Amino acid sequence: MTSDEFIAWAMEQPEHEHYELVAGEIVGMAPERSTHALTKFRIARRLAEAVEAAGLACTVYPDGMAVEIDANTLYEPDVMVRCGMPLPDDAIKVTDPLVVVEVISPSSRSRDAGAKLGDYFRLASVRHYLIVETENRTVIHHARDTAGAIATRIVRDGAIRLDPPGIELRDFFG
Repeated sequence: MTSDEFIAWAMEQPEHEHYELVAGEIVGMAPERSTHALTKFRIARRLAEAVEAAGLACTVYPDGMAVEIDANTLYEPDVMVRCGMPLPDDAIKVTDPLVVVEVISPSSRSRDAGAKLGDYFRLASVRHYLIVETENRTVIHHARDTAGAIATRIVRDGAIRLDPPGIELRDFFG
């Protein structure tokens, strides 16, 4: 299945059901636990506040928007930041996110830290990939520099600096 075929199919599924497309195969996503949903909300809110305070031409998207990796792989991250001209109101997918956030769940742990890590960084626009572990209140921050090198930091407290776009993410665990 291609990403365009998948989007057409997914738009016909019940709204509470979520799927991703991985190498042409449909992958169902498990229902979320309360802590997962609240952490996603906090991160999206904190990112939106930071983007607004900095006066950046960026949009913070909570889950629901799809990131197209290639013609056969499409993910639905928990939160993402995209900068530049706003997308059309009817846009469904993003091809150029700057920051991507996945909150770990038991069913997604290996995919989020494995295949998605490599796939998200296949997109030239991605500069930051945050993997958030609610159980031990840890964020694994993968950041790509201008030369293309990816550095990884494990953050348990304090702020995470996201350059670009030039913001700090704080208090994501509430």
